[in-house]
Amino acid sequence: MTTPRAAGKTQSARVPRRETELESPGDPYVSSLARVALDGQILGQDRALNTLAKSLVSGHFPHAWIFHGPRGTGKCTAALRVAAVVVDPLSGDAQRAKCAANAHTPSATLLRVGTHPDVRVIRAELAGSSADRELRDRKQNNIPVALLREHMIGGVTSGGARIDAAVYRSSVMGAGKVFIIDEAERLETDGQNVLLKTLEEPPPGTVIILVTNSLDRLLPTVRSRCQTLGFFPLTESQMGGWLDANLGEINGAAREFVQMYAAGSPGAAVTAVTLGLQTLHADLLPMINQLEKGVFPFSMGDRMNDFASEVAEAAVKRNENASKEAANRRATGVMFSVIGAEVLRRMRACSSSPDKLEYWAKVPDVIAEAERNLQANVNQKLVLADFVAQWSSLSRKSLIKPAGKSI
Repeated sequence: MTTPRAAGKTQSARVPRRETELESPGDPYVSSLARVALDGQILGQDRALNTLAKSLVSGHFPHAWIFHGPRGTGKCTAALRVAAVVVDPLSGDAQRAKCAANAHTPSATLLRVGTHPDVRVIRAELAGSSADRELRDRKQNNIPVALLREHMIGGVTSGGARIDAAVYRSSVMGAGKVFIIDEAERLETDGQNVLLKTLEEPPPGTVIILVTNSLDRLLPTVRSRCQTLGFFPLTESQMGGWLDANLGEINGAAREFVQMYAAGSPGAAVTAVTLGLQTLHADLLPMINQLEKGVFPFSMGDRMNDFASEVAEAAVKRNENASKEAANRRATGVMFSVIGAEVLRRMRACSSSPDKLEYWAKVPDVIAEAERNLQANVNQKLVLADFVAQWSSLSRKSLIKPAGKSI
């Protein structure tokens, strides 16, 4: 894609047309990301940001991107930083060369409060506030075609109403438009297929960014139409510096747990502290030790179910449009990530013991099977009870000795 204005020049900000986007309340999710994108730092991703800056300066910025990498490494924030440059009529060479917009323009102000008419962040949770009742009633586990039609590609709804394609509307502020699909791996297969034509030939001045934690869950045909850009975990020293600057009050065993769980992801570190994951880890640790010995910990399934339910209920209380089922799915995902981090720690600790390493290397398969069952909408409590039983069976078959002391 050729950038929507000539290099080296800036334009006066156009007075926005009367649009529903300007009249609606700001999106708090977009606002929170934009504040970091405009006013903060994206630590440890200099390579990705330099690639974006060079592409912006070249005047031939690709119209479709996939930002991929581990959760919490700054992918969506970087997408908002790109958007801030592309949609601002006052952005010039200086802003493109740094991939950083002027934080004090009218465009930046709109983005900071989550009301910019030329930037849309599409995510499954938007279904909860849809005008389409059928879409509102969905579980929000995936991003359905209907949500893409409502916020981007247009088309006919299940009720027969026709929706204009937002992607083909003119830029309100006269610069460009950016559509960001967050957690794009949650796009249903038919949605990915419907998106292909738009990815290949979007309107002039339009940038589409798919943000994903799982690149392999996007169709090859989608990947082939996009420029891919990887985001990577922070190094141990970078992560230590980030913890000092942002979570300095966390120390001792709590810091050790956060650093282990985060694995170089600032976003994961924030999740660990916000949800009190160290407490969950401490509760599960004796049960994991029992499992290692082939002993069935009867209370483990209940403890896991209680955690997931408590986190999901809190999420629904914070957002009345949130889906309880989707909140439960996210909570169980976080819970399994805590177990996965402990499993990975033990794999590293027993790298010199082939038998123990073989055992711990099989546990992720048990986790994956439980997550597939949850995805298939099997009762959560039954899935978690079965997960513990399957792990216990694996341990009895392996007949290994206990691993070393945990943190």
